[in-house]
Amino acid sequence: MAPEARARKAPRSWDALTPSLAQWVLDYLSSMGFEQPTPVQKSCLDIFRGNKDVVVEAVTGSGKTLAYLIPVVERLLRSEEPSKRHHVQAIIISPTRELASQIYNVLVSFIKFHAPSADLLPYAKSDEKRPATTEPVVVPQLLVGGTTKAAEDLSTFLRLSPNILIGTPGRLAELLSSPYVKAPSSSFEVLVMDEADRLLDLGFSQELTRILGYLPKQRRTGLFSASLSEAVERLITVGLLYPHKITVRVKSLKDGGIIQERKTPMSLQMSYIVAPTSQKVPALCQLLEKLEPRPARSIVFFSTCFAVKYFARVLHGVLPGGFSIVSLHGKLEPQVREKNFERFVNATSPTVLLTTDIAARGLDIPQVDLVVQHDPPTDTKVFIHRCGRAGRAGRRGLAVVMLQPGREESYVQLLDVRQTPITPLTKPAIAVTPADASLTSSKIRAQAQADREIYQLAQRAFVSWARSYLEHQASSIFRVADLDWADLAHGFGLVELPKMPEVRGLDRSLGLGIDTDAIPFKDKAREKKRLEELEVWKKEKAAREALRAGGGGGDAGPDGLKRKKNEAWSGKNEQEDVKVARREKKRRKREALRLGQMSEKEREEQRKLEDMISEVRRRNAEAAAADKGGEGGDEFGGFDD
Repeated sequence: MAPEARARKAPRSWDALTPSLAQWVLDYLSSMGFEQPTPVQKSCLDIFRGNKDVVVEAVTGSGKTLAYLIPVVERLLRSEEPSKRHHVQAIIISPTRELASQIYNVLVSFIKFHAPSADLLPYAKSDEKRPATTEPVVVPQLLVGGTTKAAEDLSTFLRLSPNILIGTPGRLAELLSSPYVKAPSSSFEVLVMDEADRLLDLGFSQELTRILGYLPKQRRTGLFSASLSEAVERLITVGLLYPHKITVRVKSLKDGGIIQERKTPMSLQMSYIVAPTSQKVPALCQLLEKLEPRPARSIVFFSTCFAVKYFARVLHGVLPGGFSIVSLHGKLEPQVREKNFERFVNATSPTVLLTTDIAARGLDIPQVDLVVQHDPPTDTKVFIHRCGRAGRAGRRGLAVVMLQPGREESYVQLLDVRQTPITPLTKPAIAVTPADASLTSSKIRAQAQADREIYQLAQRAFVSWARSYLEHQASSIFRVADLDWADLAHGFGLVELPKMPEVRGLDRSLGLGIDTDAIPFKDKAREKKRLEELEVWKKEKAAREALRAGGGGGDAGPDGLKRKKNEAWSGKNEQEDVKVARREKKRRKREALRLGQMSEKEREEQRKLEDMISEVRRRNAEAAAADKGGEGGDEFGGFDD
């Protein structure tokens, strides 16, 4: 009996799955170090490999990507004959281009172990037409905006003839609208929507409706997400034929023997630090310096794109030595976003990614040791996804959120109610003194004083942060009325507070006495232009003061014209002049375009018309001058002769 018992397959091993996986699939899993399936993978493989639709809700970092890629690939290779040219058999939809690229890369690394499919991979990057095959293969194509044009996607599709498409909703809907792309019921197999709740939250419902309209109703469909919203529940009722819901939870034992469900893996420690804003950056520096082992990859979340852009410029002079900084936010060009993301993923030295919620969902970045939330998220659901960038696939990770003292500390109880318990951070011990905060602010402020571009970026970042704070869903916890604006300004390293209604009545100079007009641009061309504009402004100001001193009063402008009594000289008039000049420039451009499209005869008639108009204007002007010069010419004499 003993030898038979030893030969029995472990109940949670890949070999125990029924039907068994192909040997090349097992080779891939072994090469990746996946010794056994995760709970979501086992549950999904048991059901999605059959003829059932699935709705999968599982904690972030639980291995959902392979949970659907293995069944999709198996289904395509199960066909009796290869797919016809330009016939699509499977589609995977992602809410972001970064996640779509990640899914595509995982799939490519997967099918490299399937020899017939691997032989065709080089054609994805060449200009040659893919040859036909005599057996079923998997040929993927990535469809994301920004890096390629829609016409290029169609050209690649016609040349490569892929049978599985991975992309964002807009690009997928555009390609499927082409008459050359076929998805008939006789060949189309499966549709997968990854991060399904976010697809609908981001407003892709119109594109999703178009995509579903191109696909046959007789298909397998899988919805995968870490959380299911009401919108997804509605989609389940109309888009799936035989839905089977799979929910994978993590349970932990609290004090007192109470078992509590968690929405994050047990390998992830979630903690918080209570600190004023002026101490948040010093606390981040201490975290990076004191953590053992030193974090190889860290992610810091900010609430706005401008905050990311600003801190990416100034943190170089503040963070401990040896750390590189990479930024990722929605205002970057697609090519730059892709380049920065790859740079962070492939980093070989300690690197910190500064980002917004664009990196909070779906991205499987390997070996993220630390996640820091400089700003708590507007939506509490996003908190879970931010934390979930660390502690993935069983790897230990630490996620820390920074809360300001006072009402923000109630965020801990709110998360506890939402089954996301966090505890105070005790290891490593973080102790930031007012002197540490002052030194950090001084270092950041010195950079702003050396370059006006940083000074202006700091102003924009601070204003955008304030607007974001106003939009917190938990408005009873995150109250603008409770903010210490002076401390916030020091936390951002501001030289002065920007003009905002919220800071009216406060000392905008922060007691620093810095002449902001004297802060130069490092760029010599920009600085030269600024000085010229400043000189013009000073002359206009001197002219206004001279008029007032000469009895012109405060109502006279620099041109000596009378102004409205309450009209401000803050720049509104200059802005209006700029608008008028722009309108005139556009008018001249349109006129030049119109003339350029005329024939020679039409141009001659146009010149005659303009000459006639000029002559009429000249006569009118002469008549008006004669009337004005005549005696009593400005009085109304009645209608009678």
